[in-house]
Amino acid sequence: MFVRRLRGFDRPTFARALPRAAVALALSSTILAVETHKAAAFEIFGIRLWGSSKEDDADVVDPLDYAVTFEVDTTDDDLRKAIENASLLKGEEERPVSGSLGLLAKARNDRERLVAALFSKAHYDGVVNISIAGKNLDDLAPDAVFDGPQPIPVSVTVQPGSMFTLGDVVLKGDAANIRGADFGLIAGGNAASDAILKAEAGIVRALKEEGRPLAKVTSRTIVADHATTTLDVTLDVAAGPIAGYGETTVEGTEAVDRDFTVYMTGLERGRQYSPKEIDEARNRLLALEVFSSVSINEALALNPAGEIPIDVRVSERKMRYFGAGATFSNTEGAGFEGYWGHRNLFGRAEKLRISGSIGRISDTTELSKLNYNAGIMFEKPGVIGPASKFFANAKVSFEHPDAYDIFSVKGNTGISYELDRRQTVSAALAVDYSDIEDALNPEGKRYLLVSTPLQYAFDNRDDKLNPTRGFRALAYIEPTYDALNGNAFVKLKGEGSAYYGLGDQNRFVLAGRVAMGSILGAGLDDVPADRRFYSGGGGSVRGYAYQGIGPEIGGKPTGGLSYAETSVEIRYAFNDKIGIVPFIDAGTVSAKQFPDFGAVKVGAGIGVRYLTPFGPLRVDVAVPLNPGPGDPSYGFYAGVGQAF
Repeated sequence: MFVRRLRGFDRPTFARALPRAAVALALSSTILAVETHKAAAFEIFGIRLWGSSKEDDADVVDPLDYAVTFEVDTTDDDLRKAIENASLLKGEEERPVSGSLGLLAKARNDRERLVAALFSKAHYDGVVNISIAGKNLDDLAPDAVFDGPQPIPVSVTVQPGSMFTLGDVVLKGDAANIRGADFGLIAGGNAASDAILKAEAGIVRALKEEGRPLAKVTSRTIVADHATTTLDVTLDVAAGPIAGYGETTVEGTEAVDRDFTVYMTGLERGRQYSPKEIDEARNRLLALEVFSSVSINEALALNPAGEIPIDVRVSERKMRYFGAGATFSNTEGAGFEGYWGHRNLFGRAEKLRISGSIGRISDTTELSKLNYNAGIMFEKPGVIGPASKFFANAKVSFEHPDAYDIFSVKGNTGISYELDRRQTVSAALAVDYSDIEDALNPEGKRYLLVSTPLQYAFDNRDDKLNPTRGFRALAYIEPTYDALNGNAFVKLKGEGSAYYGLGDQNRFVLAGRVAMGSILGAGLDDVPADRRFYSGGGGSVRGYAYQGIGPEIGGKPTGGLSYAETSVEIRYAFNDKIGIVPFIDAGTVSAKQFPDFGAVKVGAGIGVRYLTPFGPLRVDVAVPLNPGPGDPSYGFYAGVGQAF
């Protein structure tokens, strides 16, 4: 049997006798150096607003242009795309390099990247050839000069070869009793370098979850059998001792108090080490929003007390910020918001945010009928442990939706607490003074509400801005007493949403939402109009007007004591930026305490999503499928974020 160990560096048959150095590149998560470019022009959402692309290259010394011919001998589109995406020569073809040495360096770097891409797809006998100006890269002198006419021709050809599968899998050392199959290491299984790295990380993680912070793979032997296209893998793993946390040190803090940062990690000295707690500590520090990056690393050795010291390194963000936002709907008009905030008011990640907004622009021509809001918010983390947060809010509103006219002053204060990474509870005390005119109280009525909102939330979504897996559930109860009118009622709400991605890249995501609510203990006219339930509009049943679903008096919505809504979306991503979303929504509002589902309204439509780092930009168009006499013929909605 012909067996080839992956070592040596046979230049003429580079990818047939793949070098151990190349395998190490693919199997050790090495970060490759890439060229960086100073951006002199300004772009937003991938659209250049000013400046030319040439400005980006103004600082390149001795710029040299080149043109790439790229060939991949395969009919596998996924493999072809992975190889092409790995090539910086191809991806940055329009950017000049810094002279002949820059082109040579980029070509050599590209060859390593292409080999790593082949390994990541389990192709260990591929051939990568790169030539510059008609000469093979290996035949060029280290100081070769390309002084011919530009662009310099560059040719890249890739023959992927065969796809390998796993052969013999041997786990040695402290991993000898671990089943490789539990981590995907099984004869005939996936031999991709990514899969092997993932299995290694899983084995080490499993040992660390036993409280062993020094667990690691001490050696790795990879043998490719070209005759059988199999890859034999031998891993030697050292578990190390069980240990508790030692001292936690922090570097990188300037404006943020260092001791507070240590406290917020929650890594109590002496408690048994847990990689899950390390992850939670990192997420908790990032959630403070005062750090742009957080890394938490265990020391390489235990201290004399047998504990593992923890090193935290952070980079601080700018603490002051301001911004603006806008929304638009043909049924609700346009809205604008401005805000100013401070992320670190007193040095311990205290947040202060002041905001104001105007709504219903273009929906009315009377300034007195626009919606006006102003508010201030304060948060202080870590008041009763790292997982807690104190909050206080105050808001003044003067609004004129279709259902009512309201002037209100509201304030609340409370505490939220993370039971774990997925579960959060909160409790608050709220006071709300309002003066409201609506269909049931046309002369106006004043209220002074004192309530205690309580909430439980479960959230295991993989991405809060654009989820592809997981679900979110929320339960809300708010006992309320009206001190001016002597009424009491309890508001109950429940909501759940689920997400399921299809395919390796989650190109299709099925998303669904259900929500229900009920108000108990008071009649419809005793509940303030802004506390009743409404449905319709961009955040609920698209295709209908805001508050357009439910009981009416004289054509004016009254709201209800109960509601139910559901939505289903199929989110399809054309590429990494653009997506299309067909959807259907349904909802009902009832004057009774429980939904009777006697008048369910249904809307359907399609939307476009443009993905940005701060969430998808959303544009939806919907039509009502069973419209009433006063319903619009269609609804148009634009904003930031998915519908749910």
